[in-house]
Amino acid sequence: MKANLGNFQAVRQMEGPNGPIKNQFIIYTDKGRVFQSYNTVIAARLGDGEVLLDERNWEYSRTTGKYRNLFLAEGINDTRRKIESGEYKLVDLN
Repeated sequence: MKANLGNFQAVRQMEGPNGPIKNQFIIYTDKGRVFQSYNTVIAARLGDGEVLLDERNWEYSRTTGKYRNLFLAEGINDTRRKIESGEYKLVDLN
């Protein structure tokens, strides 16, 4: 089942220490924030604190992982632990 991420409100290019990051976006919806890498939704942080990761693409590449970590404000080991504990859910975001 595909996750409902809410109604689109705005999109911004992700920012890094050196300015905008090419092909990495934060999408704002009425339910929260969504991280998109190129044309693929990778993760969502909803307003109620729930974190959803795309079941097929959450660890697609090293580059995607770098910006996913930035979006979640944590490292890959923390993310894996939260998936295993059930704190983060793997769902179809695409």
